[in-house]
Amino acid sequence: MNHWLSILIPVYNVAAYLSDCFNSLLMQDLSGVEIIAVDDQSTDRSFAELKNWASSEKLNIKLLQHAQNQGVSAARNTLLDAAQGEYLWFVDPDDILAANAVHELKEIINQHSPDLIMCDFKRWRPDATAQNANERYLSSFAGAPRLILKDAELLFRGLFLKGRLHPWSKISKRSLWNKSLRFPEGRCFEDVVVMPKLALRTQTFFYQDSAWIYYRQRPGSIIATPSLKKISDMSNSVSGTLGEWLNKYPNMSSVSRSAFIGYCIKIYSKVIKDLAKIGQLTPEILDFHRKLFYANTGTNKYSLIYISICNGNFKRVWKIRKIFKYL
Repeated sequence: MNHWLSILIPVYNVAAYLSDCFNSLLMQDLSGVEIIAVDDQSTDRSFAELKNWASSEKLNIKLLQHAQNQGVSAARNTLLDAAQGEYLWFVDPDDILAANAVHELKEIINQHSPDLIMCDFKRWRPDATAQNANERYLSSFAGAPRLILKDAELLFRGLFLKGRLHPWSKISKRSLWNKSLRFPEGRCFEDVVVMPKLALRTQTFFYQDSAWIYYRQRPGSIIATPSLKKISDMSNSVSGTLGEWLNKYPNMSSVSRSAFIGYCIKIYSKVIKDLAKIGQLTPEILDFHRKLFYANTGTNKYSLIYISICNGNFKRVWKIRKIFKYL
């Protein structure tokens, strides 16, 4: 059977949220859509819940299970290998799809057939008690909406100006993925590593300024508690990104480079904050991350200010001033 879309769901210890996710799928037009879920050896009732859903007649779910826990990157890679749809959409099992999201996606594909479609999302806190605190609309791309575009530099700049590189706000053609493009296993911030590589392969893209995903904020996030390993993964997540893009697009404008540098400044600021939080902001460790920051951005201490001023980004200049003593 030919599928125009594969919805790919990596599952680990989310039994309490699976019904919300799958019930949101029931609200979609799923004709020609395959749903694949992989359980990464959950220790709660997640796999039992998955089997219940897979055995029901409500949803046609292809269910997979790892022999041992391997992490979210390995789960996504397993899903990539199993997918048969023309387009791929990773959906986290604790999030939900907005009503008509799949229908709107199909209309865009039928009309434009872009390599990459990006959507906005709402940050969702179902347990919030304050008025209007349970939802916050967030855009995932800085660029013109509802147009088929081909300018790779616009894609690069728009992604890094927003800095939201999560895979669940990106729907891509399966043909963009091959064995050389996979999520790095055993690492955090794997999406920051992979999404720019996916964008580099994109010829046409489309930004839909609609919130198709409700992103659940909940405790227990993998990156909520910092460690030296997680901080190192974060610092290394953008390593090589600028070089890969400049190799293909050597005439990239300083405005686009500034967008990437701004994103790296945010990462470096978080590195400093997390190192201080765990009492590891030592001269030696800081020096390692500072050198990595300069290597990732192709800058030095003073060219950062110069680049930001030349591009009129005084807000970024102020951010640099706040961490200047660490540069």
